[in-house]
Amino acid sequence: MTSDSGTAPVESTQVTAVTDGVGLVFRWEADARIEVRALKSEVVIEANAAGLRTLAAHLLVLAGDGVPEGSHLHLEDNNGLEDGSVGLVLERCDDE
Repeated sequence: MTSDSGTAPVESTQVTAVTDGVGLVFRWEADARIEVRALKSEVVIEANAAGLRTLAAHLLVLAGDGVPEGSHLHLEDNNGLEDGSVGLVLERCDDE
């Protein structure tokens, strides 16, 4: 992860998405930095403390009661991730 500012939000940011009539609110903590890299057979998610709390909060939103299966959030290098990151999709799937 680079020390210079990427395209990740530097101030607290909120995005509301509606899936099957259910509003999902995703928040980024101030100064959250998240980078995602693909290395052969591994994916590395590198983040500062604010970035880790932000990802954890996103996962908790998707895990919430009443959230429909298939609800998801796309993170990309121009949308919540540091420059040069590979895209990351967080998706709820309740199939067993």
